[in-house]
Amino acid sequence: MKISKGAYESEISKAITQWEKDYLGRGSLTVKTDILRDMIIVNLQGILTQAEYAVCETKEGLLTIKKTRSELVESGIEDLKKIILTKTGEKVKSFHTDISSRTGERVMVFKLYNDLEKTLFT
Repeated sequence: MKISKGAYESEISKAITQWEKDYLGRGSLTVKTDILRDMIIVNLQGILTQAEYAVCETKEGLLTIKKTRSELVESGIEDLKKIILTKTGEKVKSFHTDISSRTGERVMVFKLYNDLEKTLFT
């Protein structure tokens, strides 16, 4: 039986949420993953704490939180790449991430070597 695109996306979301809890100490409130061509786009909502929101009220604080959060995620990149490889069978070519201090949202983009959407769903 062929696994649906939605099932793959859901499995990736669950695995990244678990990674957040294990590695960062807490998970986001919601996670949505989309497979698009050779990219896996993960949208994480509610990742900042109340204290981080307060610190983000100044430009200096905002830059500090963005930098710290980015460094934390980047330090776990090998685990994240392993999650993608395990769940999809595809290696990650590059990884991009950013966080919005206003919305508390993080976007992760995993760029793959191959067109996963085409490979799995056509």
